[in-house]
This record gives sequence, structure tokens and C-alpha cells, in this order.
Amino acid sequence: MDQPSLLTTNRKALTINLDDSKYGTFAEIGAGQEVARVFFQAGGAAGTVAKSMSAYDMTFSDAIYGKAPRYVSRERLLTMLDHEYSLLLERLSAKRGASTKFFVFADTVAAKAFKGNNDCHGWMGIRFQPEPGSPPSDVVIHVRMWDKDNPRQQEAIGIVGTNLIYAALYLRDDPEKFIASLADNVGSERIEIDMLKFSGPAFTAVDNRLMSLHLVRHGLTNAVMFGPGGEVLQPSEVLYKKAILVERGSFRPVTHVNVDMLNCATAQFMQEPAVQGKEMVVLMEITMNNLLAGGALDPLDFLSRVDLLGDIGCTVLISNYSEYYRLTTYFRRYTKEMIGVAMGINNLLEIFNEKYYEHLEGGILENFGRLFRHSVRLYVYPMQKAAYQRYLATGHPATTAPFAPPAASPFAKDVLITARNVQVTPHLRNLYEHLLENHYIETIVGFDRSILDVFSRDVLERLRTGDASWEAMVPAPVVAAIKKRRLFGYTGPA
Repeated sequence: MDQPSLLTTNRKALTINLDDSKYGTFAEIGAGQEVARVFFQAGGAAGTVAKSMSAYDMTFSDAIYGKAPRYVSRERLLTMLDHEYSLLLERLSAKRGASTKFFVFADTVAAKAFKGNNDCHGWMGIRFQPEPGSPPSDVVIHVRMWDKDNPRQQEAIGIVGTNLIYAALYLRDDPEKFIASLADNVGSERIEIDMLKFSGPAFTAVDNRLMSLHLVRHGLTNAVMFGPGGEVLQPSEVLYKKAILVERGSFRPVTHVNVDMLNCATAQFMQEPAVQGKEMVVLMEITMNNLLAGGALDPLDFLSRVDLLGDIGCTVLISNYSEYYRLTTYFRRYTKEMIGVAMGINNLLEIFNEKYYEHLEGGILENFGRLFRHSVRLYVYPMQKAAYQRYLATGHPATTAPFAPPAASPFAKDVLITARNVQVTPHLRNLYEHLLENHYIETIVGFDRSILDVFSRDVLERLRTGDASWEAMVPAPVVAAIKKRRLFGYTGPA
């Protein structure tokens, strides 16, 4: 069912209310019964609402759903869905189960408190039957509210919850349209949906990683996260109060250099006094700009990269943050601990490219002020001189003339470009020296010199032309995965 006239929140609720085949329970904790209110105000709610309840008091909530370490959590939401769905079937399946598609909507929300600046967020989910008597399927989302006052946040919760119910009942066969509809009548400036998971027989063909990517594409969030097994993670649960080390790259495919860079940076990061004794999380990050470098999103290419990073045990972040200062600002939502960023020489020079900061009133100085706030450090991996000179030949505006080691040096051919000897454009040189000498920028040490000539683009070219030497350039699990799944154009023997 896809009618343009049903786009308003009221019309969505009324459409469901007038559909005699759908009947269910609304259970809401925290911000009031905002979603149920929408359905009652739309009219005809008796045809849809079997029960509406709110266990606002913790004692009542525990008596119904059992004790919980956190009341606004995925675990609490799933407990609510389990309890209410079982109760719904127990009481009504014999009476009307043959003709009714039962559903339960639940949410547990922390809106803006009367006192304090609490984290305004919530978990929502729906468990529903696609057909009468069929096994149920679930959709679970995590929502953040950006409105500054409680009434507006409650209103937003009512709208998003209604959108979720409508989408699950009428748009489930088009998951991308499903995702886009979640922001109907509320917009991404008021809410953020940073985690979404489909499960059950209605979604057997759905890959939750790809669905999460659509959250970023449609502007519902700026970052999504996946665990080593490919599972969709909620960022705040992973990052909360932890020290964070991140490496940005294309990882197409992940190479020995990518792994060595992260391992060396991790070893140095763990030795930082501010990190010792603290929980930490290590991430591989890919930007949407990188995924869209070919002009259009290639789902297979995206999933291949996430799978390969998972195969070597990495947690993956997909973000819409082109500038590094926006990435570290995002992390600051969840932690006050130290943040480390591992990168190559080319990415370091990109940070000194002033064209990226023309939209900032303070230009490149404002960028560095934001980037290095609250204990952020860059760990820079070296580059071979020949590769560096090829990079300069592209006309990068943040660099000067090609690096030239002293002519008398007997080791000139072996010179590496590091954070200590890289050259930036003259008017930024004093700024660079300041950052270097004050340890905002560190040179990675302990690296494997024998692999510095490995580049992802060379791996891809050799892989596609049948040159087996590519196998020595990537980790063994990556070789096996590429051959088994025939990724990135591989056509050789499995």
C-alpha cells in the first residue's frame, strides 16, 4: 500500500485504524504514551488498539517486565516485545487469530528531563505478523531527539513511532523506502536514527548492514557501526566512556599496510598515560565519499569491504564525515577519553588542504582548534620516497616541492617520508611545527619496512589481471575470502 495521500502522521495512523485485519498493543515507557496518543487522536482507534499501557514507575515496570540494569536499552525493549506479544496471543489468538495480523509496538525513551542535561534518546520496536497466524518479524531502531524542549521531543517520538508502525505494516517489501519514510513529517534536524535492525521471516532477504548504510544515505544519521561478525551495533553502546583509536581508509581490499598501521598505532596509543588502564575500542572507518567515489553506491563492493574487515576481526564504522574534525567531534558525544587517529602521509597532507575549510569562519585554524580539542592525537605512518613523489605529482596544494634528501647521503634511495620530514606549504610550516613539537602529531614507529610498497590499487590491478602476486600483499584471511566469494573482480580458482 503506497498512496501519496497517506504521508501525514494523522493519515498514517487513521489508515491503520481503519484496517480491520491489524490489531495490537502499545507499550511505552519514559516519555509518555506519545505513539498511542497519535492513534487515539486520529479516530477509529478501537479497531487497532487492543491495549495501551505505560509502566512509568520503575517498580511497576520491574513487576511487569523484570528487573533491568538500564531502562532505556535494547534489552528492555526486547523484554517488552516478548512479554506483550505473548500476552496478546494468549488472550486473543483463539478469538480472532484466524483473521487478524497481530502486532506489538513498544518504546522506552528518555526525553529531556525537568532538571539536568540528560541524553535524549530511546529504543523503539515493532513485532508483527505479516499474515494471520504466521510467525512474527521484528524491526528495532534507536532514536536520538535534537529538539531543545520536552514537548517537541515527545511530539517527535509520536511521529517516528507512527512512521515505524506504518512502514512495517505497508512498506516492508521495499526496505529502502521503509527507511526513508521513518523521517516523514519530522525531518533529520529533529531526530537521528543511528541503529536499525530487521529480523524474522518477513526480512530473510534483507542485509542489515546495507539497510544501515541507507540510514546514512538518507541523512537519518551520520555514522553506523558493524561488529567483526557483521552484526549491526549501536555506537553509544560501543563507544561510551572508552578511549578510541580509528584508522580511515578505502580498504579495497584491506592490505598488510592497513593492518600494520593499525597495529603500530595501537601499540603506541596504549602507552599513552591518558589511555593506560582505560577501556579502549579500535575502529576501521570508511567514509561515504569513499563508497561513492565511483559515482553511485555499489552494494556488493560495500559489503565486500565490511566482510573483509570483519574477517580480520575489525569493528567497522561507516560515516558521512569528510573532515577529521567532524569525526572526532562525533566521538566526543560518547566519551571524554583520549582519541587517536592513525593515517598515512597522504591523509596527513589532506588535513592541511585549506580548500576543505572555506566554509569555516576561522578556516584551517578553526579546523585544528576543533580537531585537537580534548586530547586528540594523530599517528602518522611513513611513506616511501618514490610513492611520496608520485603523490606530489598530482599537484596537491598543501605540499611544496618534491622532497630531496641530501645528495651526500649514502642512504638517499632508502629515505622514508615521515611526520618529521614531510613538507607542507610555506605559510603553514610554522603551524605544522607547532603541532609536531607539542605531540599532537606523532610518527608511527616499529612498522614493517618490507611492506611499504603495498597499495590497494596495485592489489586490485593484479587481482583482476590474474597476477597471483597480489596474494602476498593482503592478510591470509582476506586472500581466502576474496577467492571464496570471488570479490573485486577475482576470476581465478576458488
